[in-house]
Amino acid sequence: MAAQAAYAAEKAIGHGKEHLQQDISSYTGDGQSVPGETMKALVWQGKQKVEVVDMPKPKIIEDRDVILKVTGTTVCGSDLHLLHGAVMQMSKGDILGHEFCGVVESVGKGVKGIKVGGRYVASFQIACGECFFCKQKLSSQCELTNSNTMTKAMYGGRTAGIFGYSHLTGGFAGGQAEYVRVPLGDVNLLEIPNDVPDEKALFLSDVLPTAYNAVKDTAVYPNDSVAIFGAGPIGQMAGVYALNQGASKIIFVDTEPRLSFISERFPAKHQDKLVLVDFKKLSFGVTNKETVVSKLKELCGGRGPDVAIECAAGEYAKGWMHWLEMSLGAETDTSEILNEMVEGVRNYGRCGITGVYVGYTNHFNIGSLMQRGIRLIGNGQAPVHKYWEELLEKVRTGELDPLQMVSHRVRMEDLDKVYYKFDAKEDAMQKVFVQTKFSFPRAEGTPELTTY
Repeated sequence: MAAQAAYAAEKAIGHGKEHLQQDISSYTGDGQSVPGETMKALVWQGKQKVEVVDMPKPKIIEDRDVILKVTGTTVCGSDLHLLHGAVMQMSKGDILGHEFCGVVESVGKGVKGIKVGGRYVASFQIACGECFFCKQKLSSQCELTNSNTMTKAMYGGRTAGIFGYSHLTGGFAGGQAEYVRVPLGDVNLLEIPNDVPDEKALFLSDVLPTAYNAVKDTAVYPNDSVAIFGAGPIGQMAGVYALNQGASKIIFVDTEPRLSFISERFPAKHQDKLVLVDFKKLSFGVTNKETVVSKLKELCGGRGPDVAIECAAGEYAKGWMHWLEMSLGAETDTSEILNEMVEGVRNYGRCGITGVYVGYTNHFNIGSLMQRGIRLIGNGQAPVHKYWEELLEKVRTGELDPLQMVSHRVRMEDLDKVYYKFDAKEDAMQKVFVQTKFSFPRAEGTPELTTY
């Protein structure tokens, strides 16, 4: 079983559970908080339960820390994996949220170039700025900010720490809160210009670079047909970027209400390039009936699309076998979408994986991958630092409009309710802007406040 294999690997390198807890305690200890001062924050209370509660306000504990007053945060589809308990090493009371922007309240004595009172957006990963990968701006692969030993045992190497995303990624408190401590703040904060509102700048934290990386890393060329599995915000923006690379056809594979949202928000001048495939109206693995794979072949001249990009994640089993194996811990992720991608693209096609996969999967069609020369690319957690300055400039000039994916504005006080509605795909919720008591007035052209 995957979980047993990971634990065995952890023990094999001399790190049992007790040592692992000690290994990450520096990120989660009481030394982060200011005695007597509290803030509102969204915390994980167990599988399928999150809650907005009063938590201790963080304080500076390292010389290069920055304390940010959060003026905007959001809910990401990957946050739902935490809600579902699909990501290992969550602890009750963990503050969630890896996308946020705000105003600097205070800085450590070693911080350079960050101004108190200035507006900044944080990258969702925490980079050191000095290691082999950081020097190449591959910030998501930082070698120094995540000391978790199980990560190294499972993946064969460490990746960067991530805000609010379990102790597997370092145990850092997240930004779905009124304040957040940003380690190495002069590396992990990007200044927001006065002409860019928070409602646009916020998404430089994750969604915009992640979707961009999916398209760039998988490689979309002019006249390519592109199938995107998952029509959430990342899938939506990947479609936009693929169009900008010259794609001739964008096929979204998902179901309602997201397909309707995509249809309504898709650029009008490119409507002739848009194709929507509702997987719930197709058969799954049934002989002589239309499937996602057969539909993709039909839509692309019998061969299949040139590119498939996975923006959904591996925890959503379609068939009973994967559901059962995941329930029993025999695998952590389902290979069903991966197989649809590998089998669906043309020979020598390219498949990029951007949706979150935690550990191990069974029944993967490696024979099709090998025999048909399919390129399978793990896009990784997107290296935000590589792209965010470029994307900020596109936002400033109007070339890139993040608001096309924003459906709601909500309050921090309602964030637990928003999680459940987002998970249930209610209210046609795509991407939300979460305001706090520190938020600026609503920017023109953005959604009005919805209260729950």
